[in-house]
Amino acid sequence: MVKKCAIVAVILLGAGVAGAASSVAVAPFEGRAVARPATEIDRLVLSRLRQLGVQPARLCSDAVFVRRVYLDVVGTLPTAQEARQFLSDRDPSKRSALIDRLLERDEFADYWAMKWSDLLRVKSEFPINLWPNAVQAYHRWIRTSIKENVPYDQFVREMLTASGSNFRVPPVNFYRAAQSKEPDAIAQAVALTFMGARAEHWPAERLSGMAVFFSQIGYKSTSEWKEEIVYFDPNHVAGEVSAVFPDGTTVRLAPDRDPREVFADWLIEPDNPWFARCIVNRIWSWLLGRGIVHEPDDIRPDNPPSNPALLALLERELISAHYDLKHIFRLILNSQTYQLSCVPRSDDPRAEANFASYPLRRLEAEVLIDALNQITGTTESYSSAIPEPFTFIPADQRSIALADGSITSSFLEMFGRSPRDTGLELQRNNRPTPDQRLHLLNSSHIQRKLEQSRKLRPLLQGGRNPRQAVTTLYLTILSRFPTDEEVGIIEAYAVSGTANRRKAMLDLAWALVNSAEFLYRH
Repeated sequence: MVKKCAIVAVILLGAGVAGAASSVAVAPFEGRAVARPATEIDRLVLSRLRQLGVQPARLCSDAVFVRRVYLDVVGTLPTAQEARQFLSDRDPSKRSALIDRLLERDEFADYWAMKWSDLLRVKSEFPINLWPNAVQAYHRWIRTSIKENVPYDQFVREMLTASGSNFRVPPVNFYRAAQSKEPDAIAQAVALTFMGARAEHWPAERLSGMAVFFSQIGYKSTSEWKEEIVYFDPNHVAGEVSAVFPDGTTVRLAPDRDPREVFADWLIEPDNPWFARCIVNRIWSWLLGRGIVHEPDDIRPDNPPSNPALLALLERELISAHYDLKHIFRLILNSQTYQLSCVPRSDDPRAEANFASYPLRRLEAEVLIDALNQITGTTESYSSAIPEPFTFIPADQRSIALADGSITSSFLEMFGRSPRDTGLELQRNNRPTPDQRLHLLNSSHIQRKLEQSRKLRPLLQGGRNPRQAVTTLYLTILSRFPTDEEVGIIEAYAVSGTANRRKAMLDLAWALVNSAEFLYRH
């Protein structure tokens, strides 16, 4: 049975962001400042909104920003101390300074390796037939590339042209992670991942022309169990052959040159119409909830960008920065467009597609369970059909750092973790379900985390200063200070005679982790 007092607490607290969006009192979620063009991104976005007659949201509050940027950049909640320090900092440039610090944290590499592992199908189980030690090597290479900020064109070219053992040359696993070794299937995977295009919908001759670039890939087993050598095999095709780039240009392929190199060199050229556009659109979508071209996996002539000038700006910036992806992160994160409140000021149906406010989005499964574990100081158990040692998970392992998509838990499956089968972004399902809601409200799994938490125990006892405990609990779970109204409700509940102090604090913690304010990016 759901605890009645917990439900009462959720209702009294206004259910977080969901309540705030329809309430007059939105002070925790937005500041007083009105968005003004601070960057070229802002100029293009706000100019478009003016043309449409759509009013942008106000800028978000510091409390919203610190939580938002931690979740969006490192997939991790700020600690109570980190939130408190940021909120008490009076430096007007503190947001920009925080962005710079987060981009250098280890969790940045963990979180974005998770994102890329979804796209690159990093998984050792059917239908992705990577062997577990190959998965670990592949994930480690992806994470290291992100950590070292390898230029994006080099990152992609190394994947597309790699040859060698799947155990010892990690990027060759791009080819082994494709669901088929047929050239057409590989061409479709390349187009989807690096061009944002669904090549299965192309005319047959266009796809087959691109597939020629991947028609001379050889695969050879070794004496080591599940090891496979990926290599350029010129014997697959006799003599010179012609291939066709996706833009319609025909090229003659010399018999002694790997066609993958020819395609990779074409792909990463600055004037390529897909390459830079695809990745900057993906990054925008990851940070702002939807692409300038929406969906980011569906770039085609009859699916135009909502703001062509904005997309062109980001493309130019990436190329001029020599494909430094962190440069694009900084541009977007420092813009007022990214820092708008989630509380909309317009009900125009065009507002969402033109980024008039920050979109509410439920936390990903991995981020959510990591947040619950961080708050409570507890751990999670994971399992896999693959035997140890490749799937052994230390007790303190965070979900965002799991290398193998076959390593999972009932929580991750219930909350829509990507199965990593196709490389499509939409495979990850963040839509809330009744089962998820019941699990958070009523499961022994969540109850044990809260009740047995050593980390929360001092706060649940309340001590001599219950107001201070409430404040710390809010900073720990919501990354903000409670309002006077919220403190008054909690104090009244704690002394009402219906609950002792520990029970009241436990009910508060339960209410906060079930609020939309906790469960959603906002």
